[in-house]
Amino acid sequence: MRTRDMLTAAAGLALAVAVGSARAETLTVSASAVVEWKAVYGQVETRDRVPARARIGGTVVDLLVTEGDRVTAGQRIALVEDDKLQFAIDSLDARLASATAQLDTAKAELARGQTLIERGVITAQRFDQLQTAVDVIQGEIRSLQSERLVVEQQIAEGAILAPDEGVVLSVPISRGSVVAPGEAAAVIAGGGVYLRLAVPERHAGDLIEGAEIEIGTSTEDRQTGRLVKLYPQIEGGRVQADVEVEGLDGWFVGRRVPVRLPVGERAAILVPQAALTRHGGLDFVTVTADGTEVRRVVVPGGSVARDGAVWVEVLTGLKAGETVVIGHE
Repeated sequence: MRTRDMLTAAAGLALAVAVGSARAETLTVSASAVVEWKAVYGQVETRDRVPARARIGGTVVDLLVTEGDRVTAGQRIALVEDDKLQFAIDSLDARLASATAQLDTAKAELARGQTLIERGVITAQRFDQLQTAVDVIQGEIRSLQSERLVVEQQIAEGAILAPDEGVVLSVPISRGSVVAPGEAAAVIAGGGVYLRLAVPERHAGDLIEGAEIEIGTSTEDRQTGRLVKLYPQIEGGRVQADVEVEGLDGWFVGRRVPVRLPVGERAAILVPQAALTRHGGLDFVTVTADGTEVRRVVVPGGSVARDGAVWVEVLTGLKAGETVVIGHE
């Protein structure tokens, strides 16, 4: 009877060991290359920032946009009027009316001269003078008409047009403002948005065009971008770089966004997150050696995502070549 009980107990122990082995996996740790990240801030910028300028001087009589409005290329955003131009139009109209009356008189005299020269009453020289008078007045009328077209064009240029499609960033004028030719009436941001970074110069040699950049702080909201341009000039001890991010919100131009840059690699001991357990405020991993499992206190560091799984860096308490138990119950 005693022998049978001992056999039953041994069978139960073997089964427990087998079940424990089925539940637990082991991993021999080794030093792995980990990307070193540098946290900086990027600023949302637009590719084009173009001022819409007044083409003539005068008073703003109509302002059609404000900050945040979206405009299309060629859209009128303001109207400038100069009273002197209207006075010039009135003056030219009066001169044209006078010249037209003079032309009518000159043509009538030329018609009479044609009749008189046929009768031999006047000389050919006098007839030529009458013809010349008509030609001169016609030339004056054409000149006045050209001057009027110039003034009309100046009046038309009082319309301030958007130079590009985009968002109105600023409107430094208001209705009733007096503007000079070339003065900016609004600033239009267009051409898409990107991130402009200012990285400490000690990391300049570690930055590579085309490298993947992480944007955001939390893992859920994190986006990725691509480093597309490095500027060779260093200003204030910082290197400027541009990052393209798909779907970047460009509503707030100048907004600062947290960014993580890859600036190098280092060796680190990594274990799966399932290999760590926590007790009494301490972190443990189970290490196996010569068939014996031992719980060991470790100091974990940051987490790294690899192949869809989360791995944790072990700062102290574990070394390369040791075997850890994963998912130990």
